[in-house]
Amino acid sequence: MSGGSEVVRRHLLFALAALVVVVLVLETTGPFLNAQFTAMAYFAIAAGGLTVLTGLNGQLSLGHGALMAVGAYTTALLLRSPDTSLPLPVILLLAVVVTLVVGAVVGVAAARLHGPYLAGATLALAVAVPGIPLFFSESLGGEQGLTVRMPEIPGWLADAAYFVTGQDLTQIRYLAYLSWIAVLLVFVLLANLSRSRVGRNWQAVRDDDVAAELAGIDLGRARVQAFVVSAGCAGLAGALMALSARLAAPSGFALTLSLLLVSAVVLGGLGSLAGALVGAAMLTFLPPLVSEAGTDLGLADVQAAQLAPLIYGLVTVLIVLLAPAGVAGGLRKLIHRRRSS
Repeated sequence: MSGGSEVVRRHLLFALAALVVVVLVLETTGPFLNAQFTAMAYFAIAAGGLTVLTGLNGQLSLGHGALMAVGAYTTALLLRSPDTSLPLPVILLLAVVVTLVVGAVVGVAAARLHGPYLAGATLALAVAVPGIPLFFSESLGGEQGLTVRMPEIPGWLADAAYFVTGQDLTQIRYLAYLSWIAVLLVFVLLANLSRSRVGRNWQAVRDDDVAAELAGIDLGRARVQAFVVSAGCAGLAGALMALSARLAAPSGFALTLSLLLVSAVVLGGLGSLAGALVGAAMLTFLPPLVSEAGTDLGLADVQAAQLAPLIYGLVTVLIVLLAPAGVAGGLRKLIHRRRSS
């Protein structure tokens, strides 16, 4: 028990230190970078959930973009009425709950599937879900989607932020703070889960499901639990994404999004929350940097935009070849070698 308490205490202290870094970064950057850090935050949450599902439990999902769509549309519907009096954190929590329910249904249906069969089932989910708003166009906005209204910043929070930082709290910075606080909470929860008995059960099922079943672990329950936790992360990420874009539309949650999340997990390091953070950073900052570099080299805007996916793909191939454990895994091995030498 004392060892578990020590782990939780260490995770909380690390989260507090990270919160200080977040405050310093967000207060010293402008609106554009604040928006980019918000994007990195919701990608990190989604990648963290996928890391639990794939890295710890061994289930490959190609449909997390669809689960993000559930969270995004739930948020858009809850904020549709100007008279909505629910605080924004409560709305985000409701979006997570709705996505948890959807994830439980999908997880139960997919609990008996493994490997390419599970990937195929979640791939079908990613293809089918963006078509639902087109079918229910009257309530879900069709191809144009739903406009997401950003709630007003609470007065007491704006006053407190001005008292602490000496700057007015803009909506972009407010959303960035909210997103990164969500990242820290989610990562602390996932880190504690991975070190708990539940996390050890997930790893046992991943390593050898026959041995895990002989040890008394319910394989179906372990897989459903991992899928539900991962779905809740995707729902929260989708809600924050909708708030950042001010829109929930089918085009934002196409199959490409699910594939990008998988690539972010592979790039950062499969099974590592630090790797999920690295992958989210690369997914957020690498394409704009490549596009800007292409423009500086004289390419047209369209050509520079088309260059970004090519470079991202080449970087993915290089990392897979040179560091199969991802960026975080490669750095961890390098540090271990230096300490050993």
